[in-house]
Amino acid sequence: QVQLTESGGGSVQVGGSLRLSCVASGSTYYMAWFRQAPGKEREAVASCRRDGLPSYAASVSGRFTISRDNAKNTLYLQMISLQAEDTAIYYCAAGSWTWEPLAAKRYEYWGQGTQVTVSS
Repeated sequence: QVQLTESGGGSVQVGGSLRLSCVASGSTYYMAWFRQAPGKEREAVASCRRDGLPSYAASVSGRFTISRDNAKNTLYLQMISLQAEDTAIYYCAAGSWTWEPLAAKRYEYWGQGTQVTVSS
């Protein structure tokens, strides 16, 4: 069992930046960020393989950067040029190797989420 703890959420204005962190209690092959806005389904944001290879959803590509520090079992999400539509609860997820690193169903472990609110 792997415990995931997110931090770094908050409220920012449009165009602002935030950095999310997720500390895992153990090592996993894939780690990822998902988000869920009110009234919408959970969607993938980005994933990061153990060796650092990232994958991004089209909606955040070029604005968000995912990275991980394996020595610290920590996943990061640097978000810039935030838009109102980025408002959501952001969840950290972790799991084993998969052909579908942006599919929520492939992840075994989930954090409780951290709120990101972007306002104009």
